Amino acid sequence: MAIVRLFAAARDAARTGRDELPGDTVRDVLASASDRYGDAFTAVLAISKIWVNGEPAQSDDHVGFADELAVLPPVSGG
Repeated sequence: MAIVRLFAAARDAARTGRDELPGDTVRDVLASASDRYGDAFTAVLAISKIWVNGEPAQSDDHVGFADELAVLPPVSGG
């Protein structure tokens, strides 16, 4: 299980800021998240950056037990 941290619009769409989800790769974990949180989350995910343990990640990167995967959507400010 990877620890998934959700920020900004991703957190709003999922209605949580943190979860634990199964998967062996970033792609697997994000598929689990999309299944759990639905279409609104999947739409945000499409425009988000993904980091694992504080480093930019690729979809085929391995995710181990207790790794932290962060979903970072674009943020605008004023």
